Amino acid sequence: MKSHPAQRFAAGPSIKKGVALKELMNGQLVKLIGESLAEVTPGFDTAAFQKRARRNLSKLELKERAQNIAQAMAEQLPADFDKLAPLLIQSLGPPLEATEQNGLAPFFYFPHSQLIAEYGVGHFQSGFKACYELTQRFTAEFCIRPFLVEHREKSLKQLKRWTKDASPHVRRLVSEGTRPRLPWAMRLREFQDDPGHTLPLLESLKDDSELYVRRSVANHLADIAKDHPDEAFEICHKWLGEIEGMDDPQLMKNRRWILRHAVRLPAKKEVPEALAIRKAAADKR
Repeated sequence: MKSHPAQRFAAGPSIKKGVALKELMNGQLVKLIGESLAEVTPGFDTAAFQKRARRNLSKLELKERAQNIAQAMAEQLPADFDKLAPLLIQSLGPPLEATEQNGLAPFFYFPHSQLIAEYGVGHFQSGFKACYELTQRFTAEFCIRPFLVEHREKSLKQLKRWTKDASPHVRRLVSEGTRPRLPWAMRLREFQDDPGHTLPLLESLKDDSELYVRRSVANHLADIAKDHPDEAFEICHKWLGEIEGMDDPQLMKNRRWILRHAVRLPAKKEVPEALAIRKAAADKR
């Protein structure tokens, strides 16, 4: 059986010393993305796509390169995103099986993320469906953020349902995509001002079976602590208090880890409350 173009993307396990991450967005990637789209899109002009996607590519930085390729993709796909999204989804390779050690290969889909962010926000259902599929192969934490700004309540309602999804990649997106201070991403100012928007999501995920998801919950709570330390510490104490009623040693251990991780930065600055939480959440084996 012929492998998907994404599986032939030679990205390596990590960035080589002296090689910028932006070099992943190169001619090889353009060619492979073109192949994946041509397989599902009638009339797709592969040559025109490659010429447009490679235009000035060497002069651009990482995100700009991904945006440039995304624009070239859009020019060869239907203008109506509701018609574009099913083709984009059809063009995707198999979902990731692991949550760790996937190397840089998932960056194959960085242009897809930019495409959804730029063209999908006005089409909630098809845009969210594209995010759902993408996050199981790369991440949708960047492209879902415009939806959270433009369609906050609808997005949060859908994300609440996704906290129960079978895929850990989808569950992680719920926490990671809503982080108010997510690195590399646009700030979510409303979420930054009011943590109450996302706390119900964190409550649903704090005891997730996957460390991959729990780490995101801890990092999200750490984001909250930067803007609302008292509220974040109050949440920590609440979650600490709940440990007393648990009878599963592994759940207790997992919960303590989240709390220690969430306050690690203020603890390094010797903030007394953070130090107290770290001490109370010490792993008691």
